[in-house]
Amino acid sequence: MKSTSQGLRARLTAFVESGGFRNSIMVVIIFNAITLGLDTLPFAAPWFVRSLPLIDRIVVMIFVIELSLKLIAYRLQFFRSGWNWFDLVVILVSVLPMAGSFSVLRSLRVLRTFRLFSVMPEMRKVVEALLRAIPGMGAVMAVLGLTFYVSAVMATKLYAGTNPERFGTLGDTAFSLFQVMTLEGWATDLALPVMEYHPWAWLFFLVFIVLTSFAILNLFIAIIVDSLQSKHFDAEEERDAEVGEDVIELQSEIAGLRGEIAQLTALVQRSLGSPAAADGSASKASKASDRSE
Repeated sequence: MKSTSQGLRARLTAFVESGGFRNSIMVVIIFNAITLGLDTLPFAAPWFVRSLPLIDRIVVMIFVIELSLKLIAYRLQFFRSGWNWFDLVVILVSVLPMAGSFSVLRSLRVLRTFRLFSVMPEMRKVVEALLRAIPGMGAVMAVLGLTFYVSAVMATKLYAGTNPERFGTLGDTAFSLFQVMTLEGWATDLALPVMEYHPWAWLFFLVFIVLTSFAILNLFIAIIVDSLQSKHFDAEEERDAEVGEDVIELQSEIAGLRGEIAQLTALVQRSLGSPAAADGSASKASKASDRSE
């Protein structure tokens, strides 16, 4: 009975890990993302209004069945994967009641689209690389924050008297400098009005742009690229290790087969009545087996 249960679990595990099952779930997620977008359109046809909630319930049912199959297949192993936890939270949000105090959660249904991260391996690798880059990005963010704070205090002291609407307080200045950092209309909206009263203000803005937009923000890109490369190299090392284990296992199987062939040859020679030949062939086969090992 126990072996039968294990066999069913093994087949169920192979089913939920198969490419066909994963691709089917991916199609359902994409289809659900399209229907969630259609739900925002100002189209009030009766068939349209009735069909979208029905489609939503069917999709949620499919996700619940998928999650149940994985829980049966993996049991407690299911909770060792962070992606399984992510899927569990998204599906629980989907099945919560959407009326009363929970009506605000209705807008969170679009989070189901993020399940493409857990279904598509390539997207999952990118997200994992971003998560690995967070420690390095934290240091860069600290440098950026310190540079931002010093620049905001300096700009408030310098330009608050002539441009109070953009540099009157530390918060206003920080918001203005963020616009400068994004390079969105910084010259016409900020730099030129300040330069009417402070002709050398362009030097402050240029230094700030070089430090933040060109130097520090490019460090973010460098850290993310390095994390992606490290993830790629780790995957290659894992594949090489798996290939090496397969080769060692294959060599051991070949050595075992040669030993069995030597024993069978000896038995055949004995049955033919030539023990000397049997001993010689057996010794040759054993030597060949030793050389292969």
